[in-house]
Parts: sequence; structure tokens; C-alpha cells
Amino acid sequence: MQKLAIAFVIAVAGAGSVMGGETADVMAPVRQFINGFNSGDVKMAKEACTDNLFIIDDFPPHAWGGPEAISKWLDDLQIFGKQNDSSDWFVTLGKPRHVDVADVRAYVVVPTNLSYKKKGQLVKEAGLMTLVLHKGTSGWRIAAWSWADD
Repeated sequence: MQKLAIAFVIAVAGAGSVMGGETADVMAPVRQFINGFNSGDVKMAKEACTDNLFIIDDFPPHAWGGPEAISKWLDDLQIFGKQNDSSDWFVTLGKPRHVDVADVRAYVVVPTNLSYKKKGQLVKEAGLMTLVLHKGTSGWRIAAWSWADD
């Protein structure tokens, strides 16, 4: 019985390290996307995504899709910012709340903190990103993401 208990503990510990590695692999393009966004590097952000990316966000027109989704989303964010005297958006990611990996697909929910300037004043908001990722020959890539205020 003691040997069975030890084997179980070793198996659970081993599975935890595999799951941790799997989570890190899935989160890598998420972090790449956010780093690209924060630094204004559109190319870096695009490389973290599939060609048929779909985005849902809380500013108009609220949905973007296809190969130019990121560029269109960024253009619309700039328009929204000008209309609302907002700029200097910066996102930090928290610890993922949920990572579900099934073969070549993953579902991720991660808390975020968004800071930006509105009329010159610093604003901070908590939010959530929900993402769907696909794993292809070049690794994990974001296929869809949505933003919601927490």
C-alpha cells in the first residue's frame, strides 16, 4: 500500500510539471501578443496570432476578424482614443485562471490590468482576456481573443 501511495504522489507531481510546461507553452504567444501591443510592435503581436484571428473588445465596432484583424483593431483603438481623449494603453497579465489544453486547441482565461491616460489622468482597470489558441507546425498561436472589464 505504501508503494502505491508513493507511486501516486510521484505521478501527480510529474503530471503537475507537465501541466506547468504546457501552460507556459500556451501562454508564450499570449505574452508575445501583449508585449507587442505594449511596445507598439504590430509585427510581434501579429506573429503571435493565426491568420484568421478574431477579436472581440469593448469599443466600436466591437469585432474584428481575418488577416488584418490586429491592424484594424489598433486603428479603431486609435480612433476611439482620439474621440475619448485616451492614450498610452498598457496591459499587464496576471496568473492564468484557467488553461484547458485538448490536443491542438487551448482555452485560456487570464486576468489583466489595463492602464491608460484619459484627459491626462492615469486610469487603471482590471479586466479579463479569454483566448482560444491553436497549435500548428510553428507552435501555439492565438486564434481568437476577447476582452471584458472585470
